[in-house]
Amino acid sequence: MSNDLEKAVQQLCLAFPEAEEFNSHGSLSYRVRGGKVFAYYVVNHHGDGRIALVLRTPSDMQDAHVRAEPAHFFVPPYVGPSGWLGVRLDNGLAWKRVAPIVRAAYEEVAPAKIRSQLKATPAVPAPKRVPTLAELDPKNSPRGKQVLASMRKICLALPDTSEGLQFGHTVWRAGKKAFAQAYCRGARWQVSFWVGVDAQWLYTKDSRYTIPPYMGHNGWIALDVSRSHRESELRPLALESYRHFALRKMLAKLPAA
Repeated sequence: MSNDLEKAVQQLCLAFPEAEEFNSHGSLSYRVRGGKVFAYYVVNHHGDGRIALVLRTPSDMQDAHVRAEPAHFFVPPYVGPSGWLGVRLDNGLAWKRVAPIVRAAYEEVAPAKIRSQLKATPAVPAPKRVPTLAELDPKNSPRGKQVLASMRKICLALPDTSEGLQFGHTVWRAGKKAFAQAYCRGARWQVSFWVGVDAQWLYTKDSRYTIPPYMGHNGWIALDVSRSHRESELRPLALESYRHFALRKMLAKLPAA
């Protein structure tokens, strides 16, 4: 499905002098060439339910917009205290209002020499359609629903477990500690569990298993379930990981083997 909104955002942000696009933590990002970032395009960031631009605007602009129109503007997490402004693109905001705000963000970070090249605010046609979050969120795809249904069935059957979100990933916790995850990167669905560093090499003999970034050094393994999965394979992985993180009182509730 063509994402007309994403293309419109790309055209607008790259229309500014010496702007360049790069990928940061899965989000399209825009900066003055070799310099500071002025915009992020985020979709359901950490499960917030928004399609938005996060812009490096002056702090007074953030306050004025959020106070006047909270349906369209918000203070984004992490960077909000530094004056960044969240601009919702999925909630009826007129497209012609977006370009001047992006310009303000660009001018906030661009060096004077580069900024002087900018004359009129770039005019980019409005997107023909704005996709819904359901269309963009892989958790709503048929494969995503199948993976999550199986993981819920397995993980939530264990004592004192719950489901939540962590860095945008669906996770299952034993008490307060995550013992299983499910996430989609690109079109690739993966589930991950703790197996211990000593066991990782054995799992990776099967090409479906990989050592995931960030958590792999702590003994986690990731299984590619993009095409298919078997609950009989997931269940012992979940149980082993649960046993590692669960408290003794939780383990005492497990049925006898």
